Amino acid sequence: MHMADALLAPAVAATMYAASGVAAGASVHELRKDENTQKLPVMAVTAALVFAGQMINYTIPGTGSSGHLCGGMLLTGLLGPQAGFLSMIVILAIQCLFFADGGLLALGANVWNMAFYGCFVGYYLIWRPIMRGKLFSGMGARGAGRAKIILASLLGCVLTLQLGAFSVVAETSLSGITELPFGTFLGIMLPIHLAIGLIEGVITAAVLLFVYETRPELLRDIGAGAGAESRTSLKTTVVVLALVAAIVGGGFSLLASSNPDGLEWSLFGNAEAGYSENMGLDEDEFGVTSSAADRAAAVQEKTAILPDYAFSDSDSAAGTTVSGLVGSTLVAAIAVLICFIGGFFRKKHKAAAK
Repeated sequence: MHMADALLAPAVAATMYAASGVAAGASVHELRKDENTQKLPVMAVTAALVFAGQMINYTIPGTGSSGHLCGGMLLTGLLGPQAGFLSMIVILAIQCLFFADGGLLALGANVWNMAFYGCFVGYYLIWRPIMRGKLFSGMGARGAGRAKIILASLLGCVLTLQLGAFSVVAETSLSGITELPFGTFLGIMLPIHLAIGLIEGVITAAVLLFVYETRPELLRDIGAGAGAESRTSLKTTVVVLALVAAIVGGGFSLLASSNPDGLEWSLFGNAEAGYSENMGLDEDEFGVTSSAADRAAAVQEKTAILPDYAFSDSDSAAGTTVSGLVGSTLVAAIAVLICFIGGFFRKKHKAAAK
Protein backbone atom coordinates (compact mmCIF):
# COMPACT_ATOMS: atom_id res chain seq x y z
CA MET A 1 0.00 0.00 0.00
CA HIS A 2 3.03 2.27 -0.33
CA MET A 3 1.79 5.19 -2.43
CA ALA A 4 3.93 6.77 -5.13
CA ASP A 5 4.25 10.54 -5.41
CA ALA A 6 2.33 10.47 -8.70
CA LEU A 7 -0.85 9.58 -6.80
CA LEU A 8 -0.91 12.76 -4.71
CA ALA A 9 -1.28 16.45 -5.38
CA PRO A 10 1.19 18.51 -3.30
CA ALA A 11 -1.64 20.07 -1.25
CA VAL A 12 -3.02 16.66 -0.31
CA ALA A 13 0.48 15.36 0.45
CA ALA A 14 1.15 18.36 2.72
CA THR A 15 -2.14 17.81 4.55
CA MET A 16 -1.26 14.18 5.21
CA TYR A 17 2.22 15.18 6.44
CA ALA A 18 0.54 17.58 8.88
CA ALA A 19 -1.92 14.94 10.10
CA SER A 20 0.79 12.34 10.60
CA GLY A 21 3.03 14.93 12.23
CA VAL A 22 0.36 15.80 14.81
CA ALA A 23 -0.09 12.10 15.63
CA ALA A 24 3.68 11.67 15.94
CA GLY A 25 3.98 14.70 18.22
CA ALA A 26 1.20 13.42 20.46
CA SER A 27 2.90 10.01 20.59
CA VAL A 28 6.24 11.49 21.61
CA HIS A 29 4.55 13.56 24.31
CA GLU A 30 2.76 10.52 25.71
CA LEU A 31 5.85 8.32 25.66
CA ARG A 32 7.79 10.82 27.76
CA LYS A 33 5.80 9.43 30.70
CA ASP A 34 6.67 5.80 29.90
CA GLU A 35 9.53 4.35 31.95
CA ASN A 36 9.13 0.72 30.86
CA THR A 37 12.73 -0.37 30.19
CA GLN A 38 11.57 -3.69 28.69
CA LYS A 39 10.13 -1.76 25.76
CA LEU A 40 13.57 -0.84 24.36
CA PRO A 41 14.72 -4.28 23.10
CA VAL A 42 11.18 -5.33 22.20
CA MET A 43 10.66 -2.16 20.16
CA ALA A 44 13.91 -2.77 18.29
CA VAL A 45 13.30 -6.40 17.35
CA THR A 46 9.61 -6.03 16.51
CA ALA A 47 10.28 -3.02 14.29
CA ALA A 48 13.00 -5.02 12.52
CA LEU A 49 10.61 -7.97 12.19
CA VAL A 50 7.91 -5.80 10.63
CA PHE A 51 10.42 -4.31 8.18
CA ALA A 52 11.52 -7.80 7.17
CA GLY A 53 7.92 -8.99 6.95
CA GLN A 54 7.00 -6.15 4.62
CA MET A 55 9.60 -7.42 2.15
CA ILE A 56 7.68 -10.66 1.62
CA ASN A 57 4.77 -10.33 -0.74
CA TYR A 58 2.44 -13.32 -0.50
CA THR A 59 0.24 -14.33 -3.44
CA ILE A 60 -3.51 -13.81 -3.21
CA PRO A 61 -4.78 -16.94 -5.01
CA GLY A 62 -6.84 -16.47 -8.14
CA THR A 63 -6.30 -12.72 -8.44
CA GLY A 64 -2.84 -12.10 -9.89
CA SER A 65 -2.17 -9.85 -6.93
CA SER A 66 -0.09 -10.08 -3.77
CA GLY A 67 0.01 -8.52 -0.33
CA HIS A 68 2.49 -8.02 2.45
CA LEU A 69 2.46 -7.51 6.18
CA CYS A 70 1.56 -3.98 7.23
CA GLY A 71 2.42 -4.49 10.89
CA GLY A 72 0.43 -1.86 12.75
CA MET A 73 -1.60 -4.35 14.78
CA LEU A 74 1.47 -6.44 15.54
CA LEU A 75 3.36 -3.44 16.87
CA THR A 76 0.47 -2.01 18.86
CA GLY A 77 -0.21 -5.39 20.50
CA LEU A 78 3.33 -5.42 21.84
CA LEU A 79 4.28 -1.77 22.24
CA GLY A 80 1.03 0.12 22.50
CA PRO A 81 -0.28 2.67 20.00
CA GLN A 82 2.24 5.46 20.56
CA ALA A 83 5.45 3.42 20.44
CA GLY A 84 3.98 1.28 17.67
CA PHE A 85 3.17 4.36 15.60
CA LEU A 86 6.66 5.82 16.01
CA SER A 87 8.17 2.45 15.10
CA MET A 88 6.12 2.40 11.92
CA ILE A 89 7.33 5.89 11.04
CA VAL A 90 10.92 4.66 11.35
CA ILE A 91 10.15 1.65 9.12
CA LEU A 92 8.38 3.67 6.43
CA ALA A 93 10.98 6.45 6.43
CA ILE A 94 13.85 3.98 5.99
CA GLN A 95 11.97 2.17 3.22
CA CYS A 96 11.37 5.49 1.48
CA LEU A 97 14.81 7.06 1.84
CA PHE A 98 17.16 4.09 1.58
CA PHE A 99 15.18 1.70 -0.62
CA ALA A 100 12.95 4.07 -2.67
CA ASP A 101 9.88 2.15 -1.55
CA GLY A 102 7.02 4.65 -1.53
CA GLY A 103 7.35 8.29 -2.54
CA LEU A 104 8.98 10.88 -0.32
CA LEU A 105 6.19 13.36 -1.06
CA ALA A 106 3.71 10.60 -0.18
CA LEU A 107 5.45 9.60 3.06
CA GLY A 108 2.98 11.47 5.26
CA ALA A 109 0.07 9.73 3.54
CA ASN A 110 1.76 6.34 3.80
CA VAL A 111 2.34 6.86 7.51
CA TRP A 112 -1.31 7.75 7.99
CA ASN A 113 -2.67 4.90 5.85
CA MET A 114 -0.38 2.16 7.13
CA ALA A 115 0.46 3.26 10.67
CA PHE A 116 -2.26 5.47 12.13
CA TYR A 117 -5.13 3.07 11.57
CA GLY A 118 -3.25 -0.03 12.63
CA CYS A 119 -1.76 1.53 15.75
CA PHE A 120 -4.46 3.86 17.05
CA VAL A 121 -7.75 2.65 15.57
CA GLY A 122 -6.63 -0.96 15.85
CA TYR A 123 -5.66 -0.52 19.50
CA TYR A 124 -8.49 1.60 20.89
CA LEU A 125 -11.32 0.14 18.83
CA ILE A 126 -10.27 -3.52 18.59
CA TRP A 127 -7.31 -4.67 20.68
CA ARG A 128 -7.96 -3.04 24.06
CA PRO A 129 -11.73 -3.72 24.22
CA ILE A 130 -11.23 -7.38 23.32
CA MET A 131 -8.29 -7.92 25.65
CA ARG A 132 -10.05 -6.28 28.59
CA GLY A 133 -13.43 -7.83 27.86
CA LYS A 134 -14.96 -11.07 29.11
CA LEU A 135 -15.18 -12.90 25.80
CA PHE A 136 -14.40 -16.64 25.86
CA SER A 137 -14.54 -16.72 29.67
CA GLY A 138 -15.80 -20.30 29.55
CA MET A 139 -12.55 -21.47 27.95
CA GLY A 140 -10.42 -20.82 31.02
CA ALA A 141 -7.95 -17.97 31.41
CA ARG A 142 -5.30 -19.39 29.13
CA GLY A 143 -7.66 -20.49 26.39
CA ALA A 144 -9.48 -17.17 26.56
CA GLY A 145 -6.18 -15.33 26.20
CA ARG A 146 -5.32 -17.25 23.04
CA ALA A 147 -8.80 -16.79 21.57
CA LYS A 148 -8.77 -13.04 22.28
CA ILE A 149 -5.40 -12.63 20.57
CA ILE A 150 -6.59 -14.46 17.47
CA LEU A 151 -9.87 -12.54 17.29
CA ALA A 152 -8.24 -9.14 17.88
CA SER A 153 -5.51 -9.86 15.31
CA LEU A 154 -7.95 -10.92 12.59
CA LEU A 155 -10.53 -8.18 13.19
CA GLY A 156 -7.88 -5.51 13.69
CA CYS A 157 -5.91 -6.31 10.55
CA VAL A 158 -9.02 -6.55 8.38
CA LEU A 159 -10.56 -3.31 9.67
CA THR A 160 -7.40 -1.21 9.59
CA LEU A 161 -6.40 -2.35 6.10
CA GLN A 162 -9.89 -1.51 4.87
CA LEU A 163 -9.54 1.97 6.36
CA GLY A 164 -6.10 2.34 4.83
CA ALA A 165 -7.37 1.27 1.41
CA PHE A 166 -10.29 3.71 1.68
CA SER A 167 -7.87 6.52 2.53
CA VAL A 168 -5.74 5.75 -0.53
CA VAL A 169 -8.82 6.07 -2.74
CA ALA A 170 -9.92 9.28 -1.00
CA GLU A 171 -6.46 10.85 -1.25
CA THR A 172 -6.13 10.11 -4.95
CA SER A 173 -9.64 11.45 -5.60
CA LEU A 174 -8.89 14.65 -3.70
CA SER A 175 -5.71 14.94 -5.76
CA GLY A 176 -7.82 15.22 -8.91
CA ILE A 177 -6.61 12.15 -10.74
CA THR A 178 -9.51 11.91 -13.16
CA GLU A 179 -8.51 8.47 -14.46
CA LEU A 180 -9.51 6.98 -11.11
CA PRO A 181 -13.31 7.08 -10.60
CA PHE A 182 -13.89 6.94 -6.86
CA GLY A 183 -16.50 4.17 -6.81
CA THR A 184 -14.69 1.92 -9.29
CA PHE A 185 -11.33 2.30 -7.57
CA LEU A 186 -12.90 1.68 -4.17
CA GLY A 187 -14.69 -1.40 -5.48
CA ILE A 188 -11.36 -2.90 -6.49
CA MET A 189 -9.25 -1.79 -3.52
CA LEU A 190 -11.49 -2.94 -0.67
CA PRO A 191 -11.99 -6.60 -1.67
CA ILE A 192 -8.32 -7.24 -2.42
CA HIS A 193 -7.27 -5.65 0.87
CA LEU A 194 -9.86 -7.74 2.68
CA ALA A 195 -7.99 -10.83 1.52
CA ILE A 196 -4.63 -9.27 2.36
CA GLY A 197 -5.91 -8.29 5.81
CA LEU A 198 -7.10 -11.81 6.60
CA ILE A 199 -3.67 -13.26 5.82
CA GLU A 200 -1.96 -10.52 7.82
CA GLY A 201 -4.29 -11.30 10.70
CA VAL A 202 -3.13 -14.92 10.72
CA ILE A 203 0.55 -13.86 10.68
CA THR A 204 -0.02 -11.28 13.42
CA ALA A 205 -1.84 -13.80 15.60
CA ALA A 206 0.96 -16.34 15.18
CA VAL A 207 3.64 -13.90 16.35
CA LEU A 208 1.58 -12.58 19.26
CA LEU A 209 0.65 -16.10 20.35
CA PHE A 210 4.35 -16.96 20.47
CA VAL A 211 4.93 -13.98 22.76
CA TYR A 212 1.89 -14.94 24.86
CA GLU A 213 3.30 -18.42 25.39
CA THR A 214 6.80 -17.19 26.23
CA ARG A 215 6.57 -13.72 27.84
CA PRO A 216 2.87 -12.79 28.17
CA GLU A 217 3.60 -9.66 30.19
CA LEU A 218 5.02 -8.11 27.01
CA LEU A 219 1.55 -7.97 25.48
CA ARG A 220 -0.58 -4.91 26.09
CA ASP A 221 -3.68 -5.29 28.29
CA ILE A 222 -3.28 -9.00 28.85
CA GLY A 223 -0.06 -9.79 30.74
CA ALA A 224 0.79 -12.68 32.99
CA GLY A 225 -2.53 -12.48 34.78
CA ALA A 226 -4.34 -13.93 31.80
CA GLY A 227 -3.50 -17.54 32.52
CA ALA A 228 -0.06 -17.80 30.95
CA GLU A 229 3.29 -17.82 32.72
CA SER A 230 6.65 -16.71 31.40
CA ARG A 231 8.47 -19.72 30.02
CA THR A 232 11.60 -18.04 28.73
CA SER A 233 13.70 -15.06 29.71
CA LEU A 234 13.21 -11.69 28.06
CA LYS A 235 16.63 -12.09 26.45
CA THR A 236 15.70 -15.42 24.88
CA THR A 237 12.42 -14.07 23.53
CA VAL A 238 14.16 -11.04 22.03
CA VAL A 239 16.89 -13.20 20.50
CA VAL A 240 14.32 -15.52 18.90
CA LEU A 241 12.43 -12.58 17.40
CA ALA A 242 15.69 -11.06 16.16
CA LEU A 243 16.69 -14.33 14.51
CA VAL A 244 13.28 -14.59 12.85
CA ALA A 245 13.67 -11.03 11.53
CA ALA A 246 17.11 -11.88 10.11
CA ILE A 247 15.91 -15.12 8.52
CA VAL A 248 12.81 -13.50 7.05
CA GLY A 249 14.60 -10.41 5.74
CA GLY A 250 17.75 -12.14 4.57
CA GLY A 251 16.32 -15.45 3.36
CA PHE A 252 12.56 -15.73 2.97
CA SER A 253 12.47 -12.37 1.16
CA LEU A 254 13.98 -14.19 -1.82
CA LEU A 255 10.72 -16.15 -2.10
CA ALA A 256 8.49 -13.08 -2.29
CA SER A 257 5.74 -13.12 -4.92
CA SER A 258 6.47 -11.16 -8.09
CA ASN A 259 2.77 -10.28 -8.52
CA PRO A 260 1.88 -6.60 -8.04
CA ASP A 261 0.69 -5.64 -4.58
CA GLY A 262 -2.91 -4.67 -3.89
CA LEU A 263 -2.51 -1.01 -4.83
CA GLU A 264 -0.45 -1.63 -7.98
CA TRP A 265 -2.81 -4.44 -9.00
CA SER A 266 -5.83 -2.17 -8.56
CA LEU A 267 -4.26 0.53 -10.72
CA PHE A 268 -2.56 -1.48 -13.45
CA GLY A 269 -3.97 -4.99 -13.21
CA ASN A 270 -1.93 -8.04 -14.22
CA ALA A 271 -3.12 -8.77 -17.75
CA GLU A 272 0.28 -10.15 -18.76
CA ALA A 273 -0.27 -13.08 -16.41
CA GLY A 274 -3.81 -13.59 -17.68
CA TYR A 275 -5.66 -11.67 -14.97
CA SER A 276 -7.85 -8.57 -14.95
CA GLU A 277 -6.67 -5.17 -16.17
CA ASN A 278 -8.66 -3.46 -13.37
CA MET A 279 -8.19 0.31 -13.81
CA GLY A 280 -5.93 -0.41 -16.78
CA LEU A 281 -3.67 2.60 -16.27
CA ASP A 282 -0.38 2.99 -18.10
CA GLU A 283 2.39 2.71 -15.50
CA ASP A 284 4.54 5.23 -17.38
CA GLU A 285 1.84 7.83 -17.99
CA PHE A 286 -0.47 8.29 -15.04
CA GLY A 287 -0.99 10.48 -12.04
CA VAL A 288 -0.01 13.95 -10.93
CA THR A 289 3.18 15.70 -12.03
CA SER A 290 4.54 18.55 -9.94
CA SER A 291 7.78 20.30 -9.13
CA ALA A 292 7.42 19.11 -5.53
CA ALA A 293 7.28 15.48 -6.68
CA ASP A 294 10.29 16.02 -8.94
CA ARG A 295 12.31 17.47 -6.07
CA ALA A 296 11.28 14.61 -3.78
CA ALA A 297 12.33 12.07 -6.42
CA ALA A 298 15.70 13.80 -6.77
CA VAL A 299 16.27 13.46 -3.01
CA GLN A 300 15.40 9.77 -3.12
CA GLU A 301 17.82 9.15 -5.96
CA LYS A 302 20.62 10.45 -3.74
CA THR A 303 19.60 8.67 -0.54
CA ALA A 304 18.53 5.27 -1.92
CA ILE A 305 21.48 2.97 -1.27
CA LEU A 306 19.60 -0.15 -2.42
CA PRO A 307 16.75 1.04 -4.66
CA ASP A 308 13.90 -1.49 -4.93
CA TYR A 309 15.77 -3.69 -2.42
CA ALA A 310 18.50 -4.55 -4.93
CA PHE A 311 21.98 -3.57 -5.98
CA SER A 312 21.98 -0.79 -8.58
CA ASP A 313 22.16 -2.13 -12.14
CA SER A 314 22.17 -5.73 -10.91
CA ASP A 315 19.62 -8.52 -10.73
CA SER A 316 21.62 -10.50 -8.19
CA ALA A 317 19.53 -12.14 -5.47
CA ALA A 318 22.21 -11.09 -3.01
CA GLY A 319 20.86 -7.54 -3.27
CA THR A 320 17.58 -8.65 -1.73
CA THR A 321 19.33 -10.51 1.08
CA VAL A 322 21.58 -7.55 1.85
CA SER A 323 18.60 -5.19 1.73
CA GLY A 324 16.69 -7.29 4.23
CA LEU A 325 19.59 -7.51 6.66
CA VAL A 326 20.69 -3.88 6.30
CA GLY A 327 17.15 -2.53 6.51
CA SER A 328 16.24 -4.60 9.57
CA THR A 329 19.44 -3.52 11.31
CA LEU A 330 18.86 0.14 10.49
CA VAL A 331 15.28 0.01 11.76
CA ALA A 332 16.34 -1.66 15.01
CA ALA A 333 19.23 0.77 15.56
CA ILE A 334 17.13 3.87 14.96
CA ALA A 335 14.35 2.54 17.19
CA VAL A 336 16.92 2.06 19.98
CA LEU A 337 18.35 5.53 19.35
CA ILE A 338 14.90 7.11 19.62
CA CYS A 339 14.33 5.33 22.93
CA PHE A 340 17.67 6.53 24.30
CA ILE A 341 16.99 10.10 23.21
CA GLY A 342 13.54 9.94 24.79
CA GLY A 343 15.03 8.58 28.02
CA PHE A 344 17.66 11.34 28.07
CA PHE A 345 15.08 14.12 27.76
CA ARG A 346 12.79 12.40 30.28
CA LYS A 347 15.59 12.35 32.87
CA LYS A 348 16.52 15.93 32.03
CA HIS A 349 12.90 17.01 32.51
CA LYS A 350 12.70 15.22 35.87
CA ALA A 351 15.95 16.77 37.05
CA ALA A 352 14.73 20.25 36.11
CA ALA A 353 11.47 19.66 37.95
CA LYS A 354 13.20 18.86 41.26
